[in-house]
Amino acid sequence: MDPRIREHAEVIVDHSTGIESGENVVIQLPPEAEDLAVALHELCGDRGANPIWVSNSDRASRAFKRATDSFDEPSHELAFFEETDAFIIARGGANVTEGADVDPETNAAYNRARRDIKEERLSKTWCLTQAPTSGHAQLAGMSTEAYENFVYDAVSLDWDAQREFQAQLVEILDDAEEIRIRSGEETDVRMSIAGNTALNDYGEANLPGGEVFTAPVRESVDGEVYFDLPLYRYGREIEGVRLRFDDGQVVSHSAERNEDLLASILDTDDGSRYLGELGIGMNRQIDRFTYNMLFDEKMGDTVHMAVGSAYEDCVGEGNERNESAEHVDMIVDMSEDSVIEVDGEVVQRNGTFVFEDGF
Repeated sequence: MDPRIREHAEVIVDHSTGIESGENVVIQLPPEAEDLAVALHELCGDRGANPIWVSNSDRASRAFKRATDSFDEPSHELAFFEETDAFIIARGGANVTEGADVDPETNAAYNRARRDIKEERLSKTWCLTQAPTSGHAQLAGMSTEAYENFVYDAVSLDWDAQREFQAQLVEILDDAEEIRIRSGEETDVRMSIAGNTALNDYGEANLPGGEVFTAPVRESVDGEVYFDLPLYRYGREIEGVRLRFDDGQVVSHSAERNEDLLASILDTDDGSRYLGELGIGMNRQIDRFTYNMLFDEKMGDTVHMAVGSAYEDCVGEGNERNESAEHVDMIVDMSEDSVIEVDGEVVQRNGTFVFEDGF
């Protein structure tokens, strides 16, 4: 076994989830990540936890969705996660476009039926990470070896140092009222974060981490955003997304590629046209775009916004939490002709923060 796999598992168990004796641990990995499953089981055994490996097969999921368009909540799966203390999931299927021929409306219906399961999982200790498989290497335009190096370098960061670096931005946002983001000629959007909490993501729920994120006040978002970096969703690439917000809601939208998929996401439910998250990427170890949102949203010199559900821990008492079966992140490159303003003061210019040299 590659010793880096063992190191990856140790970061997951000890840093990201803090698994303890007696805990019930669900490990959901693709078949291609069996070595990581083995390492995680060894570590759970060392710590007295109770692991179970559930294989997540993109082929099996596609087969089920194409066989039916009528979905009920799987109550047995909900009960399974109700008995779970910690949930570990890794991306890494052999074919990243496996679900490309599933109808967007079917995906939306599937997500609606599983909304309570998603909420139950998110209420537990959880970690989403990446197994460096050849499918994702191909998507990133890298050799398998180069992609393995990229992934393992990103997950084995000095997370204490990263936490301290990001804490400087958290401090700025702690008492903030309004954020304005401007980039080029097509992005100018304002939102209130008054009363909400900015969280420091340093490799816990997401591994790799490397962002500071919060939730906008639900009906405060106004303006236009051009997401100039693409995203993969359900095995299809959505490119050149433009959204216009009025009183928090997406009132017009377009995409240069796969606009039908974007429309189906926005039409999933009442909450899917509102922003649930604003995140600011701060991980400079992630220095290239790989078509993998787990990494891409953490890149330095970027911001991302997610339509759909807001994380409960970000929403302050008295503010409404946006709820949805969807949570879809989209990215704006902030490296040129861009600023982030907090209560009228510029805190980032062309990717450089006010607390960094060169600002």
